[in-house]
Amino acid sequence: MITSEQLKQIVKDKYTIIAEQPMDVNASSCCGATSVCCGEGMTYSIMADDYSGKDGYAAEADLALGCGIPTDHAGIRPGMTVLDLGSGAGNDVFIAAKDAGPEGLVIGVDMTHAMIAKANDNKAKLGVANVDFRLGEIEALPVENDSVDVIISNCVLNLVPEKEKAFAEMFRVLKPGGSFAVSDIVVEGEMPAHLRSVATMYAGCVSGAEQRERYLDYIREAGFVDVTIPKEKPIVIPDDVLQGELASFPPEQRTMGSARLVSVTVRAVKP
Repeated sequence: MITSEQLKQIVKDKYTIIAEQPMDVNASSCCGATSVCCGEGMTYSIMADDYSGKDGYAAEADLALGCGIPTDHAGIRPGMTVLDLGSGAGNDVFIAAKDAGPEGLVIGVDMTHAMIAKANDNKAKLGVANVDFRLGEIEALPVENDSVDVIISNCVLNLVPEKEKAFAEMFRVLKPGGSFAVSDIVVEGEMPAHLRSVATMYAGCVSGAEQRERYLDYIREAGFVDVTIPKEKPIVIPDDVLQGELASFPPEQRTMGSARLVSVTVRAVKP
C-alpha cells in the first residue's frame, strides 16, 4: 500500500520533470504526467479546454495540465484576493490577476520547487505585479485565516492524498461569504482496487480520483454550502493506452471496470 508521503513524492518528482519540459510534451499526456487519458483517436482530451483567447493568457505559463477553466466560473472581481491551489507555471494565476486588477492580489501555491521557480520566471518576464507565488502544500497552506475571497484550482485536488485536510484548509483561508471554483477529475462507478496501486496513474490524475458523491461530501463536510457543478465533461482513456499502463497485470485486470472518469468544475461557498 502506497503511503500519503510516498504519493506526494511521486507527484513532486513527476511535476519537477513536467516543469522542465515543453508544453507540447505535456499536452500529449494526462495532466502532463502519463499517457493515460490521452492519445490520438480519443473522444475527449483532458487538455481540450483552450485558454488562448482568455484575457491575461500567457503561453509560456500554459503547461497544458488542466481539465477545465475554473476562472470562467469563479466570479473574480477587481480588488479581490484570489488563491490558486497547485499553481504550476502560473497559467490560471495570470488570468485571475487580470480579473482581480492591479488593486487585487493572486496567490499561487505549489509544492514543487521547480514549478515555483518557473512561475516566478514567468512573473518577471510578463511584468505582472499583483501575484505572489508561495511554496507549500494544500493540506497546510501558507495563507492566513479568513484572508481570501476566491479559491481556484485546476486538476490538482485529485493529486492530494488527504482530501479532507485540503478542503478544511480551503475553508480556513476563505473569508466568510468567499467561494471556490475548482476543476477536477472524479469517478463514477467502481474503479478496480488494483488500479489504485499504479503510481503513474495516480500522478496522471486517474487512480487518485474520488467517487463523485464522495468528493462532494468532502466539500459539504468541510462546511461549504451551495455546492454546484456548472460544467462537466467525460474523459475517455483509449484501450491501447490503458493496456500499456496496466501491462504488468493479467489481461483480465487491464480494465477500468465500471468506472467512468469525468472532469467537473465545482463551485461552493463558505457561509
